[in-house]
Amino acid sequence: MPNEEILNQANDEASLEAALDQLDRAAELTGIDEAVHLKLRKPKRVMTVSIPTQMDDGSFEVFTGYRVQHNMDRGPCKGGLRYHPDITLDDVIALSMRMTWKCAVVNIPYGGARGGVVCNPKEMSRHELERMTRRYTTELVEVIGPEKDIQAPDVYTDAQVMAWIMDTYSMQKGYSVPAVVTGKPIALGGSRGREAATGRGCVYIIKAAMRRFGMDMSEATFAVQGFGNVGSWAARLLDELGSRLVAVSDSQGGCYNPDGISATELLAHKNESGTVADFPDADRISHDELFEVDCDLLIPAALGSAINQTNASKIKAKIIAEAANSPTTPGAQVILNERDIIVIPDIIANAGGVVVSYFEWVQGLQAFFWSESEVNKQLEQIMVRALDRVWDKAEQHDCDLRCAAMGVAVGCVAEAVQMRGIYP
Repeated sequence: MPNEEILNQANDEASLEAALDQLDRAAELTGIDEAVHLKLRKPKRVMTVSIPTQMDDGSFEVFTGYRVQHNMDRGPCKGGLRYHPDITLDDVIALSMRMTWKCAVVNIPYGGARGGVVCNPKEMSRHELERMTRRYTTELVEVIGPEKDIQAPDVYTDAQVMAWIMDTYSMQKGYSVPAVVTGKPIALGGSRGREAATGRGCVYIIKAAMRRFGMDMSEATFAVQGFGNVGSWAARLLDELGSRLVAVSDSQGGCYNPDGISATELLAHKNESGTVADFPDADRISHDELFEVDCDLLIPAALGSAINQTNASKIKAKIIAEAANSPTTPGAQVILNERDIIVIPDIIANAGGVVVSYFEWVQGLQAFFWSESEVNKQLEQIMVRALDRVWDKAEQHDCDLRCAAMGVAVGCVAEAVQMRGIYP
């Protein structure tokens, strides 16, 4: 399962009010038809299911599960499934909308969806999680599928959960259906390169952005907030490119060394000790101090709203690449804009995961699997093209990259809605 810090993830990223506000501003920027705008403010389908589950002691719990399909005008829905004690229906609706924009901005043929089960997976055994997952899947079997809605791992779900979903769905259909989920184990049709995809995609975006500014990757310094899957992969890949990691933090604190920190050695230390805070080759710093470190690049890769009005004025980085979902609050964005700090927004910076999920889906449908080098080559091409489109939009409208990315995404979906029309 994901790192401990993920369970404590703030739900600011899932704010429905914020998601609608972003849509409204993008609709104004792109000038889409009012009827299309109204349609995009509402999800296509919202499902709430009860999940009776036998626990290991013989008792029963009835969990509540959600699946929201926001839009299907550009293709089947795509989105993660999270297990979290605080998830609400509004959270899931907001996250499904964000997936629509994320798929559109990188121009892959999906609409957005999201799922959630209200539970605390830290207090459940593997067998309890399996029984709950299989019942959740059974309740939704008529509305999910390779042509309808493809699920993927999210907070506190992983490849094993996807394997249970695939198996349960396949048993209902009477044959193996690997393309019903992505993020599966390789043995069941998962894609090579999927584990590193979000971090790798973020690095491709960073490389392209730095080229635009004439910055040398081998001389760049960077800091990473959050050292889970995404943050650790981004750090290791940047390390390989010659960039110097100077500060890292996780839920228990951080470490700092201006001369550089080996990302590989740091990951080994965290796997052994459970935290980066006591890494022996660096000084211990607080979570807040990480944001004040002097560096070229800052990668928030953990919590929503980590960059806020309190710390935005203290950030010294020239570029922020949002590897996490919604790490920057609207108020902080205003401050960063005033300080000419470039923010590469989450819907493009962390879209590498859904891009490689798309590759996995395609491979599953074709039963023809790619090498990891082919996956990475295709990923880089898609990510760089997407950044180019967003940057062009920002220059055209004289706006920040977040506004431009939403403009590209909403415009893309609106065009599909307009062309298809409203039936009947």
